[in-house]
Amino acid sequence: MTMSLPDPAAASTPAADIPVPPPGEEGLTSREAAALLARHGRNSLVPEKKRAGWFYWIIHLLSDPMALLLLVAGPTYLLIGDATDAIVTFAALVPIVGVSWVLETRAERTLEQLKKLTAPTITVWRDGLHQVIKAEELVPGDLVVLHEGDVVPADGELVAATQMMVDESALTGESQPIDKMPSGAEREVLAGTTVLSGRGIARITVTGMATRYGAIGKLVAEVKQPRTPLQRSISRLVRRLGIGAIGFCGIVLAVELARGNGWGAAVIAAVSLAIAAIPEEFPMVFTLYLALGARRLAQERALVRRLTGVETLGSTTVVCSDKTGTLTLGRLEVVGLAGSEGPLSADRPLDPNARALLESALLACEPKPFDPLERAISSFAQERGIDVEGLHGGTFVSDYPFDHTLKYLTHVWKQGERYLVCAKGSIEGILERSRVDESTRRRAHETNSALAAQGMRVIAVAEGELNVPTGERAKDEAALAFRGLVAFSDPLRPGVAEALEECRAAGIRVIMITGDHPETAHAVAEGLGLPHTNAAGQDMLATGADIDAADDEALPALVDGINVFARTRPEQKHRLVQALRAYGHVVAMTGDGINDAPALREADIGVAMGQRGTEVARESATMVLLDDNFATIVTAVRNGRRIFDNLRKAFAYLVAFHPPLLVAALVVPLLGKPLLLLPVHIVLLELIVHPTVSLVFEAEPAHPRIMARGPRPAGSGLFGRDLILPFMLGLTLSLAVVMTYLVGLNRLGSEVEARTLAFATLLIGQALLVLVTRAHEPVWRTSLRKNRMLLPVVAGTLAALPAFVYLSPLARVLKLAPFPPGGWAVAVAVAAVATLWFEPFKTRKREA
Repeated sequence: MTMSLPDPAAASTPAADIPVPPPGEEGLTSREAAALLARHGRNSLVPEKKRAGWFYWIIHLLSDPMALLLLVAGPTYLLIGDATDAIVTFAALVPIVGVSWVLETRAERTLEQLKKLTAPTITVWRDGLHQVIKAEELVPGDLVVLHEGDVVPADGELVAATQMMVDESALTGESQPIDKMPSGAEREVLAGTTVLSGRGIARITVTGMATRYGAIGKLVAEVKQPRTPLQRSISRLVRRLGIGAIGFCGIVLAVELARGNGWGAAVIAAVSLAIAAIPEEFPMVFTLYLALGARRLAQERALVRRLTGVETLGSTTVVCSDKTGTLTLGRLEVVGLAGSEGPLSADRPLDPNARALLESALLACEPKPFDPLERAISSFAQERGIDVEGLHGGTFVSDYPFDHTLKYLTHVWKQGERYLVCAKGSIEGILERSRVDESTRRRAHETNSALAAQGMRVIAVAEGELNVPTGERAKDEAALAFRGLVAFSDPLRPGVAEALEECRAAGIRVIMITGDHPETAHAVAEGLGLPHTNAAGQDMLATGADIDAADDEALPALVDGINVFARTRPEQKHRLVQALRAYGHVVAMTGDGINDAPALREADIGVAMGQRGTEVARESATMVLLDDNFATIVTAVRNGRRIFDNLRKAFAYLVAFHPPLLVAALVVPLLGKPLLLLPVHIVLLELIVHPTVSLVFEAEPAHPRIMARGPRPAGSGLFGRDLILPFMLGLTLSLAVVMTYLVGLNRLGSEVEARTLAFATLLIGQALLVLVTRAHEPVWRTSLRKNRMLLPVVAGTLAALPAFVYLSPLARVLKLAPFPPGGWAVAVAVAAVATLWFEPFKTRKREA
């Protein structure tokens, strides 16, 4: 994987949006930080599990049923005086344990790489520069920059702050936000708490397990993650088959003893049956596929934080998406101005009315803006010759925060002897709080609708003059007078319209949720081709007010028929998700802010924005989009479907693989014939099946029409009617192999030659099963080259077969021997008939 965290060494000069430490507060040097890191250790709030040592791996791998059974067979061979078979059995432990170790460490390594990608980062001041580092590398003495939406990474004390509010409820239980100041009792910030608003710089005092959160982290580490429904169903299957295998082993053991074959032969027969019957590959394949699937998704810019998300992606029926930055590029540019009397010229030089409007908008922004919209206003004003820094040179008196109901905010400034109150936000909120006559109000709404209909995002601006600020919001805002409108463009993201079309074909409904004006939402929906009208051509569009007006019983009906929601608040997303899930939908919800966290947690798949998302949103999400692009969600859904399809194909192969082994190990001893498959043969077949399921089926590309079918029903498992056919194929191959062996015993007169003929039939049949179970089309209509692992694995298996038969040392170890040349034609013909008999029916099914 070619993704990495930001390189701290790349930072050179302070960015415009990163506050500078106050005089006298200096950050550490890199050398000092390295020494402190060695002394205090990493800033891990939850203790990490110790990496497993060699002893653990040996115990873990030897607990594998296959390894345990070989450990029973080896000594048994020694007791009956068969030293060669004992050596072969013990030697077989090496590849069996080796393959298991390779596959488990591969999955473990993939999960470690994904964990590194999800590691939170923080901006610190070191060597006089801002640097982005992993939060776990923080040390006492570091100066860290905290923004709105950040989770505080360690305990510290503020040295600078601007209107900073912190939510400490997760740690202290205090429900009310705390106003943090660089001086006084509320200067301390604690690890695990959330910055709700404002910005600040804190000096870290305590890290890691020494923080107050660290004590809780010990308890968190002890909590075990519950298994998913699929994991539980796989465990049940393996457990039940294991119990059944033990029962049959007892029967075979008793039958062999009753026939007087002795304890040695009886134990070998029972062990052969147990190795054939226990499907220990199922849990390994499931974990490996999810881990490798998560890695593939990360390469596609979708970082899955919890593997359950990979399992759920294929069932997604509804995607609720933000507009700004997800469906659009999120690159806001001021493209129009309108005063109280109508449109204003934005050309240079600015006329007095346009200049006054821009200055009012600037005073309603932060001096060093962090918000993209405020940056766009500042950049546009600078280009038009306004001294932005000088304009903010007055005294900042009051900051009345964003009102989530009316969607506006207010600043109060002292400029010389004057006090100015400036506000910006939605046209509804600003007009509600401004002094404005009816004709101006009507004209403002008309202008706003005209701009929004062109797909522009529009905010309103108001300004007033105060004698003396009162410190009470309502009284200070009573002086506001409507100034005008500022319009922004935000181009649609390339590829999103095509992604929406792909969603429609896949039976996935897309809902756009935005805080913008309904007209803007309508224009964007038009541009993207997002369905938003009913059969009569009327707009099917709802607002946040409609959500508030609908009770819990009426909301599902509202949500069921509407794909565009405008003027919504983040907390309303939570109700939307609940309503959609009440209708039985599997919901993916996007979000980037602090208030999006409840909706992200409520959704089946919470999708956080990696570039503009807050740390709280990312922590609450199942998946993080590294490029904030809606098309990446569709790519992730497509990959989720591919992963589930390939899991089903792998399990279908395993279901077809085991019956021949089981029937041969069970039926032949009951018929009183010599064992067809000895432990060494079954071990050899197991060594073939592991790379087949872990390499061939995992590398299977998505079906060309994978997004042309509906979502997989929620809660559907891997074990359904689709596995009946593979099981039938396994049974027919079983009967073919056993009959070949029995006929060979009569015709060839040699147990070894008959076993070799039957073994060749079985191995050729297993290779054909790979081709049969990997495709819904007939074998002769499928391409073998699209899967890069298919030909090497299958060809390698078939090429090894003559070596097993004709290389004398190998043949002696495997108890095989050459048979008459015509036997090869028999083996190929019998294997083909036993495995390809259903292929013509696939043709009919496809034509139907």
